[in-house]
Amino acid sequence: MGRTVVVGDIHGCYDELLDLLEKISFGSDDRLVSVGDLIVKGEKNREVLELFISDKRFSAVLGNHDRKMLRHWKGKRVSLKKAHEDAIAELETGREKYASYLDSLPLVIELDNHLVVHAGVRPGVAIGEQAVEDLTELRTLGADARVEKARPGTKSMRARRLFSSAIGLRRCPGAGRML
Repeated sequence: MGRTVVVGDIHGCYDELLDLLEKISFGSDDRLVSVGDLIVKGEKNREVLELFISDKRFSAVLGNHDRKMLRHWKGKRVSLKKAHEDAIAELETGREKYASYLDSLPLVIELDNHLVVHAGVRPGVAIGEQAVEDLTELRTLGADARVEKARPGTKSMRARRLFSSAIGLRRCPGAGRML
């Protein structure tokens, strides 16, 4: 087995994902794990999903945007932004297949001594007892969701300082962040 590469929110940015794979010389023995939010915001949601569905080297946890799309497709009342509506229109053909795939995504992927989740893990709560909202939406640094709000960009800045191998690529149109 080759390397395990963990990537942040892809948000339908297929071309930028391919750029990243080329930049790191992603090989046939490598594995890619996404922290979720495969879709919404970028322009190639279908291509991202097709890649993850068809290539067993690719796996992901469920992200908050993925979850929101699923909830919408299941008839639940959710607040949709234009990016969600655009993704819904793009994915209408094949919706059942894409919904089934997203519904199959785990909330947690274990990698040896690391856990991959989309948002956060509530301190002091066993991983099996974490709320889906915490794993997909947690935006705090402490045990109390009402305090210690994380500032935008702090996660990526910390990752760049902690991991010398962390890299970023150009912004995906509409996603507003680096891949």
